[in-house]
Amino acid sequence: MAIRERLSGNEAMAVAMKQINPDVVAAFPITPSTEVPQYFSTFVANGQVDTEFVPVESEHSAMSACIGAQAAGGRAMTATSANGLALMWECLYIASCSRLPIVLACVNRTLSGPLNIHNDHSDSMGARDSGWIQIYSENCQEAYDNMLMANRIGEHPDVLLPVMVCQDGFITSHAIENLDLVEDDKVKAFVGEYNPEEYLLNKENPIAVGPLDHFTHCFEHKRQQAQAMMNAKKVVLEVSAEFAKLTGRSYGLFEEYNAEGAEACVVVLNSTAGTAKFVADQYKAQGKKVAVLKPRLFRPFPVDEIAEALAKYKAIAIMDKAESFNAAGGPLFTDVTSALYAKSVFGPKVINYIYGLGGRDVKTDDIEVVFNKTLEIVATGKVDSVYNYLGVRE
Repeated sequence: MAIRERLSGNEAMAVAMKQINPDVVAAFPITPSTEVPQYFSTFVANGQVDTEFVPVESEHSAMSACIGAQAAGGRAMTATSANGLALMWECLYIASCSRLPIVLACVNRTLSGPLNIHNDHSDSMGARDSGWIQIYSENCQEAYDNMLMANRIGEHPDVLLPVMVCQDGFITSHAIENLDLVEDDKVKAFVGEYNPEEYLLNKENPIAVGPLDHFTHCFEHKRQQAQAMMNAKKVVLEVSAEFAKLTGRSYGLFEEYNAEGAEACVVVLNSTAGTAKFVADQYKAQGKKVAVLKPRLFRPFPVDEIAEALAKYKAIAIMDKAESFNAAGGPLFTDVTSALYAKSVFGPKVINYIYGLGGRDVKTDDIEVVFNKTLEIVATGKVDSVYNYLGVRE
């Protein structure tokens, strides 16, 4: 029987970490992720886990400690947000190229400047090409479930890459929801032990981690890293299928909502997908055919599957809670349109909305604006503006 509980998104992530009981957690506090290591440190103090908790002096040191612990043969986890993730930047690349499956709870917050503690996706989107698997979570339940699956995904021998589990700062991280927890013994059996083939403390097989890698080998190592990311998609589906058998909660690469018969679709990540689903239900009751597609896996990007799913729509609005400053669209928009082009899907008309920067509220009225525009495009076949802002004072 599942354990029914009321938890915030941060506490849900911390509880997942407690059940996993990693060897090392190194962390430095930064809003709004502070509660994750704070809750976890309580579990350590109470003897509920035997994890080595390392309170460091910066996020750079937190990731450095995780890299050392994972390279030594341990299972390491951490949490951060915004400028904390930015301070880890060089270490993110070192973790991924060293093939160390560290798990990081990323509580999304806008990246300074200007200084702002509220939610958008500029932090994790800035790290999207650092070689980390990225999984996004709409609500507290998904944040908890994704954390339970992250180690299994990253530690798979065909992958061996670090994993970033993302949720929206304050919107879900500090919101209390009802959710179902998996029993401790079942989590332990599902996640399993971390038994790397190669690690620094194995005196029978000495290795080097992070040595100088000249042009004679660097390209080949990057190619191996890229192949691991390609392999990750299949592993995500396999682990998710096993998790569904355990819990009854099914996860794919993305979720389609109200897709049957729909002619227009909104593509959106994380908590705003819940608002979009609410509006989609209202429109469906009015006889308007609109759908929502919520990506779960952003890195690796499921090009084939996304393109196939979106091919049936006449108009698509892609919503980005981050600005690429490329004058051509946000990161989700450019990835989706690239996927459509690469797979020769030229039917749908596609537009982009940048929204919610710095934590600007996104209300049902705003989502209605997006749906109405897509329905207008369906009716007219015309796009007057591809690159748009939603809810900003011009």
